[in-house]
Amino acid sequence: MKRLIALIIGAGLLASCQKSKFLDDKTNLLDDKAIFTDSIRTLGFLNRIYVDVGYTFAIYRFSAAGGAGNTELASDNAEGNNNTSVWGNAYTLGSIGPNNVLTGFAADKDFWNTPYMNIRRVNLLLQRLPEAPFHESTKQRMAAEARFLRAWYYYQMVAVFGGVPIIDDNVYDINDVINIPRNSFDECINYITSELDHCSQALANVVYADIDYGRITAGACMALKSRVLLYAASPLFNGGNSSNAGDKASLVGYTSYDKSRWQLAANAAEAVINSGKYQLNIDNATRPGNGFYSVFLKRVNSEYILAFNRGPQREMESYYLPGSRSGSLVMKPTHNLVEAFPMRDGKPTSESPLYDPANPYKNRDPRFDYSIIYNGLSYTSNTGPKTPIWTYQSAGSTIPNTTSDGYVAGGYFTGYFSRKMLDENLASNTAGTTDRGWALIRYAEILLNYAEALNETGATAKAYAPLQQIRERAGILPGADGLYGMKAGMTIDEMRSLIQNERRIELAFEDHRFNDLRRWMIAEQVLQGFNKVMIINRTGENTFTYRVASAPRPLNFRKAMYLLPIPLSEIQKMPLMVQNPGY
Repeated sequence: MKRLIALIIGAGLLASCQKSKFLDDKTNLLDDKAIFTDSIRTLGFLNRIYVDVGYTFAIYRFSAAGGAGNTELASDNAEGNNNTSVWGNAYTLGSIGPNNVLTGFAADKDFWNTPYMNIRRVNLLLQRLPEAPFHESTKQRMAAEARFLRAWYYYQMVAVFGGVPIIDDNVYDINDVINIPRNSFDECINYITSELDHCSQALANVVYADIDYGRITAGACMALKSRVLLYAASPLFNGGNSSNAGDKASLVGYTSYDKSRWQLAANAAEAVINSGKYQLNIDNATRPGNGFYSVFLKRVNSEYILAFNRGPQREMESYYLPGSRSGSLVMKPTHNLVEAFPMRDGKPTSESPLYDPANPYKNRDPRFDYSIIYNGLSYTSNTGPKTPIWTYQSAGSTIPNTTSDGYVAGGYFTGYFSRKMLDENLASNTAGTTDRGWALIRYAEILLNYAEALNETGATAKAYAPLQQIRERAGILPGADGLYGMKAGMTIDEMRSLIQNERRIELAFEDHRFNDLRRWMIAEQVLQGFNKVMIINRTGENTFTYRVASAPRPLNFRKAMYLLPIPLSEIQKMPLMVQNPGY
């Protein structure tokens, strides 16, 4: 069975860590010589760096509040409860700061320490790899994998903090006094992209055995470069956040706007496309949009560029399914997200003749059915057969809701549950498991990156083609003009709005929305007021009334939160460290 090696190597081969200080990763079971003079232990050390590669995606991130889902909690896509120990709730309520200490994972430990711990591991590996008992070609391959992972962890920090300290290949010891200033945003982007270029070349001709499936490839290097350059070209970093930053302007992004950065992003995405190594997982023959549904249940597929592979399990079913399927209903998507999905003809609900307010979930974009559990959706029950999931409220209903999926007094309820990435043949306590990988980078993202960058360069007409591919795979009808519901001759602004919405629904719950809202600088509009929920009452055997209402939890985004605060503990330890504006 193909798995990421990092999940196979025994924990006994890995060095344990001290996590209490900046960049600490001291071994206390085996010394460096014992690890790096043994091939199995050296490989295990590299594999340990792989283990955290999906840490922002992990569904159990932030005390089981969901990782990929939690970044949706930090946007307008899902509602949790008012517990501010859940980081996403604290973010939407505007209560984060440099000294936040949150239950389970402190913000500083998650956003700051996890990357730097792994960067130190990479540097230690690179320092000791020459003495390891491997063929030279294997050492070169392992070094390239490690350098990609280092770039990955730097990218994660730069996306949320702006410029951070680049420590090059230095390995700091537990007793070292460290006082490092932040590098500029420009320096960080140049460093990350140059590292990715090097790794891409070093891995260009590497052919992995099946047992090594899941390791870093040249394609992953190219794809991450596409994302990094897209972020760098976006309003937040492309001069948009520097006007009020004073002498910190170079830390929070580029100090002025440069349209050519969008072309660099387009070129990087185009390089991945032209490599011919990846394609969308398409299956509209089984049923419309089945390729979108099934891609998340395959460890090996044509669309995954970088994935964190899991063993046979039903972890997402346990976390996301409602109570009637013995799930923990960790995420409750809002009606805001539901409204974003177009109809089967690709047109918004406000424009499509297919939309029926009395039956609002019929004839929607097939991705809707594979992403959202709505009232009356047929889904595998705990006993096996598929039965409807009822999300209507008992209050006001002629027929009371006797399931565990209706409104609970005093609790949050939106009328919806999450279905994305779930195996429809599994309830939380049915027999069986599924195989899946967490989609850290997939080809659909590259197509969206390409369309967005093209549009911002002014090549709006060229942005249609990648979007047509995505909508065709989704199972949307092409229409007489073959535009899959898209308006012909859109302006840059119109295309920008469409692309932002397309990313929202195509990549929902995949650890993107949090970064997208910030880099587009639209969080000030989106994360204010109240989210929408759907109030549903049953008035007959097959009849319901639907009413949109406001969720009880207010959103209170503050402008400072476009970037996260540097942890107070790091500011206090290192006088050269400069805090982000607004904290």
